[in-house]
This record gives sequence, C-alpha cells and structure tokens, in this order.
Amino acid sequence: MTIIFFTPIHPLPPAAPENRLAGLDHLRALAIVLVFLYHYRIFGDPPLISTLGSFGWTGVDLFFVLSGYLIGGQLLGRLAANKPVSYTEFYFKRSLRILPAYFVVLVLYFTVPAFIERSSLPPLWRFLTFTQNFGLDLSDKAAFSHAWSLCIEEQFYLVLPVFIIFLTTTGLLRNGGWVIALLVALGLAARLYNWFNFVASAGDNAWIEFYKYIYYPTYNRLDGLLAGLGLAALFHFKPGLWQRLTRHGNILLLLGIGLIIAAGFICAGFTTFNTAAFGFPLISLAYGIMVLAALSPTSVLYRYSSFITRWIATLSYSIYLIHKQLIHLTHTILDKQGIGNDSYTSFWISAAMTLLGGMILHFTVERPFLRLRDAILAKKRPFGNKN
Repeated sequence: MTIIFFTPIHPLPPAAPENRLAGLDHLRALAIVLVFLYHYRIFGDPPLISTLGSFGWTGVDLFFVLSGYLIGGQLLGRLAANKPVSYTEFYFKRSLRILPAYFVVLVLYFTVPAFIERSSLPPLWRFLTFTQNFGLDLSDKAAFSHAWSLCIEEQFYLVLPVFIIFLTTTGLLRNGGWVIALLVALGLAARLYNWFNFVASAGDNAWIEFYKYIYYPTYNRLDGLLAGLGLAALFHFKPGLWQRLTRHGNILLLLGIGLIIAAGFICAGFTTFNTAAFGFPLISLAYGIMVLAALSPTSVLYRYSSFITRWIATLSYSIYLIHKQLIHLTHTILDKQGIGNDSYTSFWISAAMTLLGGMILHFTVERPFLRLRDAILAKKRPFGNKN
C-alpha cells in the first residue's frame, strides 16, 4: 500500500541511536516547523499562524530530546558493547557537524548589517565561546538570540564525555536513572530559585527576566537532553524493557500527544510560574515518549517514511540557523511591494525563502564538511555514524 508522500516500511528490530529512522525524521521535521511558526510571530502575526505557533517554543525541547538520544547513544553504545570510546573522535565529529555552518552565519551577521533581524548583537566572543545564553537580555541584544539552544547543546557535548567517564569510574553508571532524576530535580530547584529571586518581583519586565533567568540558562534547560540520554541508556542497558515498551508504539504516541496537550494548558501564558515549575519537565517527558514511539516498529511514525519530512529533517539545522534572518529580509522586501507582514501571502513566501536559504547553506557548507569529516574518519577505520 502506498499513501501520497508516504511509503510503508517493513517492521524491523529497533535500530541503534546512530541509525537514521523515518520516525526520527518526522519528529525532527516537526521540531523545526514548530520553531519556525513560533519565531514567525515576532515579525508577522496572521491569526492562524499566531494560534499554531503559540506553543512552537517547545520545538527546541523536542530537538533537545532527539539530540540527547542520538548523541548520548554514540557514547553509551560503545560502553555497552565494551568497546573503547575515542573522545577525540567524538569532539571532532561534533565540531565538523556544528561549527562550519554556524561560523558562516556569524560572518554574515557581523559583516552584513541587513542580516541583523532584531535590535543588536551580543559581543562576538559570546558566540565564539557558546556562552551567549547566559545573561541574555532580549530588551537589548535580541539578534541571533535563537543561538541560545545551540550554546546549550555545545555545552552538553563538551561535558557529556566527562560526565560518562565520571559515572563509569565511580560505578554510578548502573544507577544512571537516579542520577538523571537528581539532575532534573536540581534544574527544577534552580528555576524556582530564579523565579522567586528575579522574575516574580520584576513587574512589567517579568517576561524579559523570565527569558534571561529561566528560559535561556543551561542549568535550567537540561530536562530534554537528559530525557534523550535516558532513552539511549534504556536502549543499550535495558534491552528487555525497551522491547516490551516498543511493542506498543501507537499507544506511546497517543500518550505523548496527550501529555503535550496537557502541557499546553499548563504553560498557557508561557512566562508563568507553572511553565517554570511544571512545564519544562512535562514537555520533555512528553517528547521523550514520542521519541520512544518513533523508535517502535509498531508505531505509525516508524512504519511510514516521507520524502517531505526526511528532506525537512535533513535541512533542519541550516534552517534553524537562518530562519529568523530570512523572515526579516523577506518582509523588508515584501513591505516595499505593499504586502503586509500579517498576510498569509507574506507567510508562505517567507517559508519558501527560508527553505531555499536552508538548502543553500546545507549544500554549500554543511554537507561538504560532513563529507570531509567522513572522509577523514574513513582513513582511520570505517564508520557508519553520520550524525
């Protein structure tokens, strides 16, 4: 049976985290669409887009869960198989995956004034050291603010090998679930502390302080990465439990969707106490369950591939880097033609230009460096991992 744009996949055993699966492509595409819709509201506000995009900020949390599962699985998989882990290789692969396209976008920001989509840029050293997410004030330095999540991921990549070495040498790896739960609890404690000390008394500026002290700091936003890391640990160290859970893929998917809907109600208003206290862990749990569903051979996400979602997933990193800038540039041009930012015409043209820009960045920068990375690694020994 064939459905338009979707092709059925024969059920297979759950693949390792480093293998590409249709279900993960679906979720990665969903994540970037959510982020695009959310950020589009900054520049234009067609009613339907405003409604659909109001909860789009959670797309970043979905990216975090996916990243925690895929990247954490690269290291945990080798440990589970009693194979040596090359941390030098790990950092090398991450660097050529992330840095080239990121640096190209930075060059554009600091050399082409029209590329700056909002207010002004933080200092260059903040971007080069991936510390932009600490103390970021949207009332002053809002340009390229969406790089905050990339800062968190880079910090995660930097610390993760050290964290795993610590767990292994201390024997805590067997109690990894409790360690992850402790880290989630510490993140909650940090958010509550910042809420009562910086946000609750901020008055009209509470939303700015919420972003600055609750939304952006790394120690507050580890829930998604830890959820993904927990899934990777479950896959590699608890295969029996993994098999039992993934027999019910569609039930897991419905549960995850239900929890996301519940989180939408809890996080109504976004910059609220409920979001800080309950929203982030619930969203990470929901997306974690959806990722588990996407990895389940019984799930509709696993069984059907889509050229569209696979293509959007492939471009997602490049799109993420440049989507706000291209929306801004497109609106600037369309405004001169009398096409308002709040029109659906403007939205679809902006979406098309963002997709085109993502393709250009992917094919001219991202993909060549990925091929270079794989060629260098292939000289040492064969690798199948291209994440």
